[in-house]
Amino acid sequence: MAEDTQGTDTPTTAPTNVPDKPALEGLEASLTRRWLDEGTYKFNPDTTREQVYSIDTPPPTASGSLHVGHMFSYTQTDVLARYQRMTGKNVFYPMGWDDNGLPTERRVQNYYGVRCDPAIPYDANYRPPAEPAKNQRDFDVVSRRNFIELCEELAVEDEKVFENLFQTLGLSVDWDLTYRTIDDKSRAISQRAFLANLAAGDAYMAEAPTLWDVTFRTAVAQAELEDREVAGAYYRYPFFTESGEKIYIETTRPELLAACAALVANPDDERYQPLFGTKVTSPVFGVEVEVKAHPLAKADKGSGIAMVCTFGDLTDVTWWRELQLPTRAIVGRDGRIVGETPDWITTEEGREAFAAIAGKTVFSAKEGVVELLASADLLDGEPKKIMHPVNFFEKGDKPLEVVTSRQWYIRNGGRDEDRRERLIGRGKEIDFHPAFMRSRYENWITGLNGDWLVSRQRFFGVPVPVWYPLDADGNPDYDAPILPANGQLPVDPAADAAPGYEEAQRDVPGGFTGDADVLDTWATSSLTPQIVGGWSTDEALFSKVFPFDVRPQGHDIIRTWLFSSAVRADALQGVAPWKHAAISGWILDPDRKKMSKSKGNVIVPTDVLNEYGSDAVRYWAASAKLGADTAYEIAQMKIGRRLAIKLLNASKFVLNLGATEDSVLSGDLSVLTNPGIDRPNAEKAPASGPLINPLDRGVLAQLADVVAQATKAFEAYDYARALQITESFFWHFTDDYVELIKDRAYGAAGAEQQASVLAALATSLDTLLRLFAPFLPFATEEVWGWWRKDSVHRAQWPAAVEVDGDTTLLSTVGAALGGIRKAKSEAKVKQRTEVLSAAITGSESLVQQLRAGLGDLKAAANARELTLVAGDGELAVSDVVLAPADAPVEAPTQA
Repeated sequence: MAEDTQGTDTPTTAPTNVPDKPALEGLEASLTRRWLDEGTYKFNPDTTREQVYSIDTPPPTASGSLHVGHMFSYTQTDVLARYQRMTGKNVFYPMGWDDNGLPTERRVQNYYGVRCDPAIPYDANYRPPAEPAKNQRDFDVVSRRNFIELCEELAVEDEKVFENLFQTLGLSVDWDLTYRTIDDKSRAISQRAFLANLAAGDAYMAEAPTLWDVTFRTAVAQAELEDREVAGAYYRYPFFTESGEKIYIETTRPELLAACAALVANPDDERYQPLFGTKVTSPVFGVEVEVKAHPLAKADKGSGIAMVCTFGDLTDVTWWRELQLPTRAIVGRDGRIVGETPDWITTEEGREAFAAIAGKTVFSAKEGVVELLASADLLDGEPKKIMHPVNFFEKGDKPLEVVTSRQWYIRNGGRDEDRRERLIGRGKEIDFHPAFMRSRYENWITGLNGDWLVSRQRFFGVPVPVWYPLDADGNPDYDAPILPANGQLPVDPAADAAPGYEEAQRDVPGGFTGDADVLDTWATSSLTPQIVGGWSTDEALFSKVFPFDVRPQGHDIIRTWLFSSAVRADALQGVAPWKHAAISGWILDPDRKKMSKSKGNVIVPTDVLNEYGSDAVRYWAASAKLGADTAYEIAQMKIGRRLAIKLLNASKFVLNLGATEDSVLSGDLSVLTNPGIDRPNAEKAPASGPLINPLDRGVLAQLADVVAQATKAFEAYDYARALQITESFFWHFTDDYVELIKDRAYGAAGAEQQASVLAALATSLDTLLRLFAPFLPFATEEVWGWWRKDSVHRAQWPAAVEVDGDTTLLSTVGAALGGIRKAKSEAKVKQRTEVLSAAITGSESLVQQLRAGLGDLKAAANARELTLVAGDGELAVSDVVLAPADAPVEAPTQA
């Protein structure tokens, strides 16, 4: 097995080469190119499962617009990847593009000004117009094959834009591990998984009521629904008993009156109990329907008795199924009332009334039916205006209809209690970060009311890999599907002849027909672990990465992507697909509202990257904990930029003082991790080097504690805590320690003291660069190159050294220096003004600490005499006597 050198140090000595004016500008372009050329983040396939940390990276929909949410969540994943790589893990970090499905189709339609009609023949020389027509009715109508070619063409261009963004952001992805959910490999694996589900009885076809988007003309799954509040009105009108008594119903959908199959009331509602089992006649259309009892009917809603139509909503579907009602569908897949009068309308008046609404949209049909009711004086009062929730496809613009259609389903526990419990159990195999996100997964499963509808009536997607034989009359035999052999995948039944048939036999009696549908995009992206991991194509690789270590994703798609992935892995591999799920939050605008294109509050990421730099944007993203919805804050990015610039300047100062790689303690080991952390590469090494000064030992002991806490936080997926701890120490180090030791670093206290401080400075800088590397990859890599060889991102996460030092010493001495500086500021004199004398009071322990750091304190404060007074209470500086501006400077003396 080839040696894996990730997360290790090679003992090398590099000459120090610090630029005169360090800057962040230009680092993204130069370092990105270097990392790509050197293969800094490449995965080594010659490995074992124990060495690998595998990431099931979310494949973004590249047909969508770039927004800051992409920078936010993908940075959080990258921080975790970089940490794991530095601990010695062989990180499997791919990138995919989810480029099939409705978003791509819609973008292609609008971008090129085309729409697809499968009946149109293919034109090999077709090119879209230079400028798309403004009205969709004037779009070019093209063949299915031409449309798919345009989808593939534009998707590739969109993916280049995303790739450039992610590389500029510093994602440590192995760009050789890139895939598209529409490429040949993905299509083959998606079809292979579907056929495996079909063979196991986990996939099936059924003709049933289906949620339908009339704009996209496709079926929609439960997970793709969203409720939107829309304006409506209750219309009140009567049905008639045999004796002529009026039974009033109230409905928001009078356009479905002709589709009425029954009236339903609650069995405990005494008003309607005498009617149960009797017939009533509908107004206008004159159709007899039975009055039924069902517990879902609400006595306090409207008149207490409901008109059941096939189908107005999902409750109608429940009543239709459980009461075994007839199917009387009048809304077509185009969202219009069917043109032919249904056979259940038998009266002359009823057939005339239906002819008045035939072919109309549901909106126009509503107006037509209301007009018919009004002209017959059957409307009781004015409509009652309301706001009510209505089902929409999450990407759609019109309310969904429910139509009866033949569709493919995958079993997901919606109709199977045992499977439901098993999938809840799969969730318990996954460590959710944050932990409370597991409840969203479990709540979604318990609320399912049907299996997963996976077929879509679209064009650019993974085709359902099925054909059907045609009988002598040309009717398909859906019970005897024709399936491809494994070696034939991927197939397109709309373009490829069925096995055993010739193309000339397509759609002719005795021949075959191809399934025209494609699989839901989630049906393919639910297989990202299998696709990128090599299931069924590279089993050796699959065994090294699966189950994946982590699935990072947003909390809004737990019900879709996370759950559907668990469904597929449960059916195909019998396990959960990952060990961890890292769930990120949403990006909110400054008013704490979710950013979305529809609200017009989306920020383009390239603008902020250009203005503040990638490290600054990463700092903002990494400051947010997993699962937390986070406001878009320019102020936070400014802080991140200031931190990155300070890291450059402080590193320049430290290196110019004389710190070198040879000054770093522990040789080829990094330093200062907690020996209690059980990490395979974190050895406990003895301290080495000339640490003779208590302040130097104290700062390294404090840094050891920082490393221990940061490591513990990273192991718990709390990278934000690791950043907070590291940043806090960094500012303490630069503002206090570096200021305190300047004179000693220049050799004012002798060679031994200078060697001690240079060892502490070099070791601290070395450790801080490693601690910051996951968060600020560009600034840390730039500084690393000034005095070290190779890449900081291939260096080891800080390892351990024992330092016998006081972890609070720097804080105490720094507080005393701050007190003296405050006195100078209040006196409005320069900070280098000499202090003739001052008193510092504190507890005995504080005085002892001050005595240990007194030499550095007096040098940094330019103090001639400092009197330390033991007493009660907190540290206080008093009686500061400053030298006149023209007084000669004398060497400080110790008190």
